[in-house]
Amino acid sequence: MGYVTLFLLAFGVNLLPAFGPPTWSIIVLYGINGDQPLWALVLIGALGAALGRLLLAVGARHFGKWLPQRMQSNIAAARVAVERRKHNVLILLALFVISPLPSAQLFMAVGLARVPLLGFTAAFFTGRLFTYAFYGWTARKVRETDIGEVMFANLTSPWGIALQVVMLGVLVALVSIDWARWLKVDREDAPKD
Repeated sequence: MGYVTLFLLAFGVNLLPAFGPPTWSIIVLYGINGDQPLWALVLIGALGAALGRLLLAVGARHFGKWLPQRMQSNIAAARVAVERRKHNVLILLALFVISPLPSAQLFMAVGLARVPLLGFTAAFFTGRLFTYAFYGWTARKVRETDIGEVMFANLTSPWGIALQVVMLGVLVALVSIDWARWLKVDREDAPKD
């Protein structure tokens, strides 16, 4: 039952577009309070997180149909520019693996841009295996930490809230930029979805 709850918590938190507690805090909670094998906590947490983010990106993709035509055009031009240069795709994949920034907005941007999601989800999953293992291992070493403080620090921290608001603003700015002009992409090359 504990593993199912862990999966559902990780999955649910990663469906949120903003202001959810980080999944690593759930891993820390389980690592401090339980005796389950750390590898199982990390694997289940990363799987739940990856599937939640994938579904968030798919939802953003469907939401994109209702954006104004100008924004849809900007997003399509950005996708063409990213897909045209393979090193751009690798840079975006690296963002998912090593970025300390909230990943919800990154997944929403990729979903809106209709970039293939499986590679990004796999990179996210792989990166989270390492970060969750680190946090879980640390939690096992520091069992006396106040769990409530660890779990909800980002929700109540002014810096955590400000970062979420800034990232939402960045997402809005990304879809508002005339990417065709800035990236020298012909609007005719941008696919119409």
